[in-house]
Amino acid sequence: MTSPDGLFPDGLRPVDVLTVVAVTDVTPSVRRVTLSGDAAVVAAAGPTVNLLVPRVGDPDPRWPRIQRDGRIVWPEGSHGIALRSYTARRQDPAGGEVDIDFVLHGDGPAAAWAAAARPGALLGIAGAASLAERPARWLLLAADETALPAVSRILAAAPPGTAGVALLEVAGPAEEQPLTAPPGVELRWLHRGTTPPGESTLVVDAVAALDRPAGDDVFAWVGAESAAVRAIRADLRGRWGLGRAQHHAIGYWRRGRAMSPAG
Repeated sequence: MTSPDGLFPDGLRPVDVLTVVAVTDVTPSVRRVTLSGDAAVVAAAGPTVNLLVPRVGDPDPRWPRIQRDGRIVWPEGSHGIALRSYTARRQDPAGGEVDIDFVLHGDGPAAAWAAAARPGALLGIAGAASLAERPARWLLLAADETALPAVSRILAAAPPGTAGVALLEVAGPAEEQPLTAPPGVELRWLHRGTTPPGESTLVVDAVAALDRPAGDDVFAWVGAESAAVRAIRADLRGRWGLGRAQHHAIGYWRRGRAMSPAG
């Protein structure tokens, strides 16, 4: 039992638990799960949020608890909870709702949970973080479908005068999603066709084909399969000469591993 301030006797607090209220297939491989919860919890659930994903069909998950400094304290023994990082596609604190998009390729715990998600299912939250983006006169976004929620938020927040390009790899036209971007930012969809996710070099090659824009007011944000991200990061640091404050590149998943995206 918790105290009036929400803490257990040992000083730990329970995780925040949201309830699925709707499930929508956005594209053939992307499923949007709408979660409901307290307004303050929804407001804090992003842009990047740590999800606690229970086993499929588990009606009473053994949730971890949270220390005062935000660290997770896991229950002893088998608990079946997987920790994964995603970007909230939409947060509506007033309505008490948050949307999380799950890419269904692969057999990891998050993809399996999303594929089976129905209204009433539970999902835990254990902290959030920024996307590590920053405004710039010229913006490069390079991503695959796992990072589209992050791309959508970065583009929506970009000032109207921003210029640049977004290089977005998906399987084909059916996987493209509507995105709102400043007029000066080109959206360039890259279709890998039948090439399996993580085996294409489309995003890497597209960045390699770009000329570095003039000036220092440049920022690059990259989110995709880990090997692709490493190659792009090396290009941005080497050929483009970008410093640490001018780029953020993160592997959202790794081919061959049950690793859930942060997107």
